[in-house]
Formats: sequence, structure tokens, C-alpha cells
Amino acid sequence: MTELCLPPNPCVHQKTGQAATEQTYCDRLVQDTPFLMGHGCLSEQQVDKIILQLNRYYPQILSNKDAEKFRNPKASLHVRLCDLLGHLQRSNERDCQEFYRALYIHAQSLHRCLPSRRTLQISDCTELDSGTASHELSDRGPMAFLACLGLAAGLALLIYCCPSDSKVLPRARRVLGFTPIIVDRHVSRFLLAFLTDNLGGL
Repeated sequence: MTELCLPPNPCVHQKTGQAATEQTYCDRLVQDTPFLMGHGCLSEQQVDKIILQLNRYYPQILSNKDAEKFRNPKASLHVRLCDLLGHLQRSNERDCQEFYRALYIHAQSLHRCLPSRRTLQISDCTELDSGTASHELSDRGPMAFLACLGLAAGLALLIYCCPSDSKVLPRARRVLGFTPIIVDRHVSRFLLAFLTDNLGGL
């Protein structure tokens, strides 16, 4: 089991129930540190390239003195990497973001396997499923409209086929009187005009 030697991170501001998509790069670095410290995850060459990129970035994330310290060949790779990650966690959000950029450039396969990326992907899938469910619920609107339209058309057909029934017509007219509320305006106007023309003599 990897022993963590990083000091407390002052730039972590996690909240209870905080969504994964709201994680800062500092938060992600804390989450990914045990994985990055794992044996054989990062080679010495990859660590050196990341340090050089952070040193050459303008404005500098790692000063020349820091870069020399973290590239010290006398220290083991584990200690150097531990010191580097600890230094970044004590830095700001921009520095952590540039570290992830350098990690993506020089260790892309490792970057894809980071725990924080898996958390983000799971969160994205959850949001997509929620959006799909919401879309399915909204699709019930047109179906309800078609059902109401079919009911109104059926009542109109009933009136047309049964003109001699004096009891059916008044009742049907009362029901169709509510169609402007639930049926499209153009359809309801057509039905009301139809009734007015055909039932004007009753």
C-alpha cells in the first residue's frame, strides 16, 4: 500500500454533496494523488518532462530552483514525485490545471485512467440519463394532444351521424364547448364553426 507523504491541501474546498463536475483541479489532484504515487505509474522520464514543462510555462509554475530540486537525480523517483505533487497542492488552481495539461501531453494513457476522470464520466452518464428521462416525459404532450383531438373528432362525427337525436346534440355541444382549452385553436375553431353552421336551426 502506497504511503502518502503529502501535507494538508489548503486549496481544497469540497462541500457535502458536491457534484463531481464541480470539482476543481486542486480537488482532482488530491483524489488522483494515491493513483499517481502508485508503483510504476509514472516513469522518471515522464516526471522530468512534466517538471520541465511546468518550469518553462509563462508565468513560471515551477521556478528554476524548484525544477532542479524535483529533478535531483540523487533522490528517488517516489520522493521527487511526492514533493512535486505536494508543492502543486499548495499552489493555486491554475498550477494544478497546467499539471493536468502536462500529464495529458506526456502520459496520455495514464491520464485516461485517472480516478477523477472516471468520476467525471460517471457523472456525465448520470446527467445524460436524467436528460433522456426528462425528454421522454416531455414527449407525452403531443400524444395527449392527439388523444384530445381524436375525442373531439369522434364527437363531431357522432353529431354528424345522429342529427335527429335531440338529446345527443345538446350534450355533445356542451362537451365540445371545452375543446378550445385542450385542442389547438385552429382545430377547435373549425369544429365550433362546423357546429354553428349545421346546428343553427335547432
